[in-house]
Amino acid sequence: MTSGAHPQVTVGTGAAGGPEKGLLRFLTCGSVDDGKSTLIGRLLYDTRLILDDQLAALERDSRKHGTTGEELDLALLVDGLQAEREQGITIDVAYRFFSTPRRAFIVADTPGHEQYTRNMATGASNSQAAVILIDARKGVLTQTRRHSYICSLLGIKHVVLAVNKIDLADYSGERFHHIVGDYLGFAQALEFSSITPIPLSARYGDNVIHRSGHMRWYEGPTLIEHLEALDVTEGLDEKPMRFPVQWVNRPNLDFRGFSGTVASGVVRPGDRVVVAGSGRESAVARIVAADGDLAEARAGDAVTLTLTEEVDIARGDVLAHSHERPEVVDQFAAQVLWMIEEPMLPGRSYLMRIGTRFVPARVTSLKHKTDVNTLEHIAARTLAINEIGFCNLGTASPVAFDPYGENHGTGAFVLIDRFTYQTAGAGMISFGLRRATNIHRQALLVDKAVRTRLNGHRPAILWFTGLSGSGKSTIANIVERELHVLGAHTYMLDGDNVRHGLNRDLGFTDADRVENIRRVGEVARLFVDAGAIVLCSFISPFRAERRMVRELVEVGEFIEIFVDTPIEECQRRDPKGLYARALAGKIKHFTGIDSPYEVPESAEIVLETGSGPEQAAQRVLDALRERHIIG
Repeated sequence: MTSGAHPQVTVGTGAAGGPEKGLLRFLTCGSVDDGKSTLIGRLLYDTRLILDDQLAALERDSRKHGTTGEELDLALLVDGLQAEREQGITIDVAYRFFSTPRRAFIVADTPGHEQYTRNMATGASNSQAAVILIDARKGVLTQTRRHSYICSLLGIKHVVLAVNKIDLADYSGERFHHIVGDYLGFAQALEFSSITPIPLSARYGDNVIHRSGHMRWYEGPTLIEHLEALDVTEGLDEKPMRFPVQWVNRPNLDFRGFSGTVASGVVRPGDRVVVAGSGRESAVARIVAADGDLAEARAGDAVTLTLTEEVDIARGDVLAHSHERPEVVDQFAAQVLWMIEEPMLPGRSYLMRIGTRFVPARVTSLKHKTDVNTLEHIAARTLAINEIGFCNLGTASPVAFDPYGENHGTGAFVLIDRFTYQTAGAGMISFGLRRATNIHRQALLVDKAVRTRLNGHRPAILWFTGLSGSGKSTIANIVERELHVLGAHTYMLDGDNVRHGLNRDLGFTDADRVENIRRVGEVARLFVDAGAIVLCSFISPFRAERRMVRELVEVGEFIEIFVDTPIEECQRRDPKGLYARALAGKIKHFTGIDSPYEVPESAEIVLETGSGPEQAAQRVLDALRERHIIG
């Protein structure tokens, strides 16, 4: 047994007798073909939870899909998807229930393949313990380390190191202890409270439920003995009370309640509570449940709270006891696991779900990513699928949270791609960036409305987008000249010009292009606030960033102008010789060659190649008159 920062390593005998421990949620994880599904099948089979018809079906499926010869292939009890059976792997997360006289269990069988890491993270997020399997023949592999690190990030404190297929290693104690030493050397940096190594054979049942007669050298518990005795009391009731509001319950004029699930702590009528975001206080009047009023509600209870005073509360707000408030900031640091093929790009806008709230958010910087083999911190600009990084994030408005290590329910979030609505990443908040909490908007005596009246026209962003050589800047220059003749207050932001100053530190990678447009968008917003018409000529290849700029200003103030010139025509023109150099491999990340251009789907104005620049500029001016930007 170790102390200090090292996890407790359990090697003694399993506990016998004692009180029932209640429900335990655990997951099995590890590398491909380490025997996770077979282990769960063995647990179901040996605890006699398989009905006769299921057993008959298993016998048929074993003959058809099995990999164990004439024997029952217990993995097929869990591998339910046709693709899983055909490939002999687990793809989705499969949940199974079983019980013993001492405890009930819900086990998640998670995939081992790297491309299904997000599925594994889903299983880990709902688990209190992890059984990490290692093939005795292969030892500790990359996925073993990856899954262990994810378990640690997601707050799992108790690990069973199940060295499986020990029968194929001649039940060797020397091999077992070598693997255990290798794993513990890696896991010292992870924050597990206990690690319990167990040698077993899921196929034959050695040390799963029944003690093996092949390993006299092992004196520790069987797997089921250890899981029955494992104390994973989370103490959610002892944590500060957090109540994320799911919806405002207003069935009639006489009742106004706030419905949701208590994330942590205990709430009772009479408790003073605060709306974390606004700081408005009130007291709990009633706790309403399906069967009537309650004297208290604890973590996990779904209830409706009514308050003694009228307080402005909406879906996504968090109620807390007045003396134990969560942090409320718009910037924080977090570990992020990236889950989609499209890379994570700092500066890009995503939709964050934290608790019951949805808020636009972006990764402001990637501090480092983590090598799951060595836990080394590596400098990086982006995260690829299944990579893990430590990031700073900013949200469009402040959010209430607790650090994930203190409260999983209020410290976890997901990032959602705003175009595909895929879950792009999962995050665990480490701490708030307090430097932003003392920054407030200064009230100005002269505002946009006053400046607009003085200028005599409405402000707008004219966003010219298209391939290099499409004619964006030429047309934008003509439009600005004509607006100047009309007496309009204008300014031109050109892609080449801003790279001489404001964005001179940026290159042309996807991440740099995102940051380039983010900065330009913020500058353009300032010009709109000044009441001016700002003309922006940028390739701006990604829809996400163009949408981000659109959302910075009011409806009608962003006009997207797509200069729709085919790439063949742009290559023919090639005014700077860039296409020739890109096609020769001398320029990397060139839009249209080895970097994509995402065509606008609903631009306000589309200018096609057929018309000359003067005619195209006139079309833009006509559109500004139609929209009453100019007279």
